[in-house]
Amino acid sequence: MIRRSLLGLAFLVTLAAPALAQETTTEAPPARVALDTSAGTIVIALDMKAPITAANFLRYVDERRLDGAEFYRALDLGAAGGLVQGGSNGDPARVLPPIAHEPTSQTGLSHVEGAVSMARFDPGTATGDFFIVVGPGLRSLDATAGDPGFAVFGRVVEGMEAVRAILASPRSPTAGEPGMVGQMLEPRIEIRSARRLD
Repeated sequence: MIRRSLLGLAFLVTLAAPALAQETTTEAPPARVALDTSAGTIVIALDMKAPITAANFLRYVDERRLDGAEFYRALDLGAAGGLVQGGSNGDPARVLPPIAHEPTSQTGLSHVEGAVSMARFDPGTATGDFFIVVGPGLRSLDATAGDPGFAVFGRVVEGMEAVRAILASPRSPTAGEPGMVGQMLEPRIEIRSARRLD
């Protein structure tokens, strides 16, 4: 009786082994996108903790909506770093419908060095404009109890020297909306192409 029970147990373990093996498969590596810009190449690894936002960015890439777009803004905060912003810039030929907001309080991501995040007006209005954090990080852009913050969806894994070159680029002393005067790049930095690497 004991022998039959042991044989039955061995049979059950054998049957369960393939199922256990399937459960331990590794996750697919994050999608990576190369931005070929007039300041150099920037490689971004997307983070699927923000699936709506990452998928939106990939749609802009796959539909070639960022080809010929520009980095047009640089906010230099000195020792604290800053950010550079680019993308569709309201161009009707490039802009897709806005997406739902994925706050950092939901995704667990943060505005650290190299973080890539969506530019927006109100939550739920982000389309095809994004920014890259330079320096120690702008964690003040993370979501808090009283502020939805901005949606991080990836991080620069190669080419931060190009991002810093954009941040250091000349800016117009007069161009820009209120609150952004002195932050508009002149000349702008072209995004020659945006392509998946994987």
